[in-house]
Amino acid sequence: MTNQVFSPSRRGLLAGLGGTALTAGLRLPAAAQSGASLSLRARPGTIPLQAGGTGQAVWMLDTDQAGALRFGKGDLAVNLSNELPAPIVLNWLGIDGAAAAEPLTGQAPVLPGGRASFTVPLRQSGTYLVNALVPEGAPPPTAGRALIVEDSPPVAVDRDAVLLIEEWRFKSGVAVAPGTAPDATPAIYTVNGQLNFSLNVKINERLRLRFINGCARSPVGLKIENHDVRVMAIDGAPAEPFTARDGQLVLAPGSRVDAFIDATRAPGTISPIILHDGASPQTIARLIMSNDAPVRAAALPLSAALPSVGLPARLDLQGALRAELSLDPNAQWGSPVKFDAATAPAWRVKRGRTAVMAITNPATAPVVFRLHGHHFRLLDRLDDGWKPFWLDTLMLDKGQTQRIAFLAEYSGRWLMEATALNWAAPKLLRSYAVE
Repeated sequence: MTNQVFSPSRRGLLAGLGGTALTAGLRLPAAAQSGASLSLRARPGTIPLQAGGTGQAVWMLDTDQAGALRFGKGDLAVNLSNELPAPIVLNWLGIDGAAAAEPLTGQAPVLPGGRASFTVPLRQSGTYLVNALVPEGAPPPTAGRALIVEDSPPVAVDRDAVLLIEEWRFKSGVAVAPGTAPDATPAIYTVNGQLNFSLNVKINERLRLRFINGCARSPVGLKIENHDVRVMAIDGAPAEPFTARDGQLVLAPGSRVDAFIDATRAPGTISPIILHDGASPQTIARLIMSNDAPVRAAALPLSAALPSVGLPARLDLQGALRAELSLDPNAQWGSPVKFDAATAPAWRVKRGRTAVMAITNPATAPVVFRLHGHHFRLLDRLDDGWKPFWLDTLMLDKGQTQRIAFLAEYSGRWLMEATALNWAAPKLLRSYAVE
């Protein structure tokens, strides 16, 4: 059992983000679906964000499904109705190649009282996040929704649980949106919309925990006490499995990590899940060992890697297009409200070619970068190899340069996001084109 205080510094969080961002009775996920549909209502709502307090006004993406949205692979018909007093466009974090659903280049904002219908191709199983791009300065914050595309063939686990972590900040006792209120109070964090989240688990039960950092501006470090944590996927794509050191994970805003945990502690053991945002640690969830009979006589052997989702085994770096991208906010980046789809993209690449991009953050603050449309590899320093996982989101410390590579597989105009790690910082956008 570990009792040490989990207190990484903010620089420690950034260092972690630069490296990873990080049988009988088993549950079998649903098979792939065809012709699935999803109706979303963007509407005002409330959630309790303070113990014993009244609900705080937020904007929500409401459906007839409670919790995470789960679908099999295939085309997903989406119907969106906007009941908010502001335009809205959906942002599908991690879904590759969904040109018709791409915010601002494929989908225009839906005006108040308006509706939109489009199709999202769910080609790859994994853990994703749906949130909303709304005008900066909108008074209430917006809650996101976890989206799970089930594995096919199924991956056998006893429990498949989503932990969607979101941050909330207040001014004069009222929850405020990111991009506003530089003097907002320190964050309160929820898991699946709850201030106190717990899972009761049985001895030798295998858990698949899908951690999603739904925070708008904060990277988070997570420590799962008393258990080995085996990382299986990052940003929705299978990784070469590895055991997280000291049970610790680091996630950039918008990042996702799937981890397997085998519950082997004694009945009654409570294992806190501790979050650290660079300021102070706090317990956001708990795994509670039940007194029920064990699921099986002994823990399962280590899992093999998750099935491939079709991302290329190798990338042609020698024949790659080479591009440079500065995250300087004055270097042709603009807000979602001012984004013009007719503006020339930052660069163009032919479909089927590998693209290598050197991304530099010359700013005086860390910035989170997100690539739409494609997953990428984080290259080694000499471009002689890459890390054994795929990403769609990357943290860059001030003054840092990172190189990424991806296969330009999907034609279209795709967004790139850059946001400084500051609650009041605006979200900035540019685009690239695959032709």
